[in-house]
Amino acid sequence: MVRDEVIYLAMCGRYHNRYGKQQIAEAFAAKSKATLEIYPSYNVAPQSFQPVVYLNEEQERELTVMRWGLVPFWSKDGKIGYSTINAKAETLTTSGLYKEAFKKRRCLVPASGFYEWMKTGEKTRQPYSLGIKGGSIFAFAGLWDRWKDRQTGATLETYTIITTDPNELVKPEKGPAIHDRMPAILAPGDYDRWLAPAEPWQLPIDLLRPFPAEKMEAHKVSPAVGNVKNNSPDLCEEVSS
Repeated sequence: MVRDEVIYLAMCGRYHNRYGKQQIAEAFAAKSKATLEIYPSYNVAPQSFQPVVYLNEEQERELTVMRWGLVPFWSKDGKIGYSTINAKAETLTTSGLYKEAFKKRRCLVPASGFYEWMKTGEKTRQPYSLGIKGGSIFAFAGLWDRWKDRQTGATLETYTIITTDPNELVKPEKGPAIHDRMPAILAPGDYDRWLAPAEPWQLPIDLLRPFPAEKMEAHKVSPAVGNVKNNSPDLCEEVSS
C-alpha cells in the first residue's frame, strides 16, 4: 500500500505518466499481453505498480507492470523495497543491492515528467514538474528484479530508477537549485544498448549522464501533488505561484 505522506526527500521520488498502454507500447516498440491494463497516472508514488519495458526470455521488448521499489532476488522479505526506489549511477557496479541487476536486468521506465521540490524557505518548498520539451514520452534508466516469497511462493517483479548528476536546468550555476540529483533519462537511440545483454566490461554506465538541459523544461505545479491520494491531470499543469 502506498503511504499517504509527502514523498519529496528522495530523488526521484515522484513522477507522472500521461500515457496509456497502446501509446507506450508504440513509443517503445514493445509487445504486451492482451490482458495487461495500463492507464495514465499523474502522481506516481513508490510502491505502486507502473509500466516498465524490459527484454523477455526471447530477447524481445515487452511492456509489463512492476512495483516501484526494487526487491533483490536474494532478499528475505519485500520490506527493503521502501528504500530502493532510486539507485545511484556512481555505485551500480559496487552496490550489493544493484550490481547483479545492473549486469543482467536493465529496463526502461516510461514517463512524461518527474516532480521535484525546490526549497524556498526554512519550512517551505515549491513543487516543479520537469520533462522533455513538448511533453513527449521518454524513459528513465531503470533496473528490475524478480523476488519469490519463501512463505507463499508468490513472485513479485520490482524496479528502481537510476539517478545521476543534475544538469543546468535542475541545478543551475547561478540561482536556486531545484535539486542536486536527477533521474537518468535515456535518449531513444540508446534504448537498445541499455537493454541488451553485455559483458561486464561493456556495461552501459556511460549512458547514465545528465540529460541535455536545452532539451528539457520545468514549471511550477500545485502543492496538491504532495499528497499521493491526488491523481488528476491538473497536477502536471503549470501554476503561477
